Amino acid sequence: MSVGEAQLDNTAGCPVANYAEFNVPTAPAGWHQANFDRLREQAPLFTGDANGHQFFLVTRMADIRAAYQNAKVFSNSAVTVTDPDPPFKWIPEMLDGQIHVAWRQLLGPLWSPQAIEKLKPTIARRFEEVLDGVADRGSCEFVREVALLFPNVIFMDLMGLPRADADTFQRWEEMILHGGGEDQTAQMEAMGSVIGYFSELITERRREPRDDMLSYVLRGEIDGAPIPENDVLAFCLLMFMAGLDTVAAQLTFNFWHLATHDDDRRRIVEDPSLMPSAIEELLRYYAFVTPSRKVMEDTVIAGCPVKAGTMVHLPLTSANRDPREFPDADRVIIDRETNRHISFGAGPHRCLGSNLAREELRTAMELWHARIPDYRIPAGVEVMEHGGQIGISSLPLTWDV
Repeated sequence: MSVGEAQLDNTAGCPVANYAEFNVPTAPAGWHQANFDRLREQAPLFTGDANGHQFFLVTRMADIRAAYQNAKVFSNSAVTVTDPDPPFKWIPEMLDGQIHVAWRQLLGPLWSPQAIEKLKPTIARRFEEVLDGVADRGSCEFVREVALLFPNVIFMDLMGLPRADADTFQRWEEMILHGGGEDQTAQMEAMGSVIGYFSELITERRREPRDDMLSYVLRGEIDGAPIPENDVLAFCLLMFMAGLDTVAAQLTFNFWHLATHDDDRRRIVEDPSLMPSAIEELLRYYAFVTPSRKVMEDTVIAGCPVKAGTMVHLPLTSANRDPREFPDADRVIIDRETNRHISFGAGPHRCLGSNLAREELRTAMELWHARIPDYRIPAGVEVMEHGGQIGISSLPLTWDV
């Protein structure tokens, strides 16, 4: 049962914005980011109800960044406001303290700049294969045929998985990440399916190790001891979600923007040296990850007391588009010179895979625009997005062949 607005512990008088008001299942593309912009300019902090749990929404860069950097007070042990006591633990994301440090030390070499440099030829080859499948047709449904497929095949390569399983993996991912917290039974069933899949794979890799990410982790140790199988499974679950969802969501926002802003698209086509800054600016402007943290001790945010045990919502897009931090924050400026966005998070839990993500984005953007410089959304199509981890659901594109 929802606690309701009247029962919120709101002694500081924060404005109320319940979770369902800014996490809608379907909205026109760009709605969620624009809605966070509206809330941010109203107040630095809101309180509300999420699935019967009081939470606080933090809206401005300074407070959001400070929370991410203070892992002692703002714990990763729970990462969605709808569930302050989750029955699962994604590793290493939902770890804190020394055990989190140990896991990052183990995994760091997998995503170091040197490791990604070695992967560059494979990443380029995989995107060329994806591009070959659509370039001569003059149209595609970008989300399914490009944005999801490309990082999926990279993930399959890294984990040593058969690509035939990609469609099944994507169905599970949708249930886990994009259910909006409304159907936790379906979410847990999907997690169970993923865990069952990887349980069998772990057995295979113990029997016959390969040169892949899972075999690497199975050989590893944490604090001098072999990693328990349940922890390996929790790691696989997180890698599954990170590998299938994040780059796909960002690529789709990038191409939606460029399909609807001809001047920006022409500039990067005519001057490919702008691509790195354009990618960083699109990362800033269209940040889609909306994490939460659990407060471990009584604290104060934006002058408001927040009690231990409460969840706080820390949307990256709200921080990244804060005009207190970025001149012309409400505009995409593809040659922006200073761009200290936090699209990969901040503090000790900053995304481990940021080097790989940037390389996948760069590869896709450069290779696509070298072959398909001019494209558009068909007339009359309204592009829609979902809430939770914000993402565009479908993006039809056409071009001349």
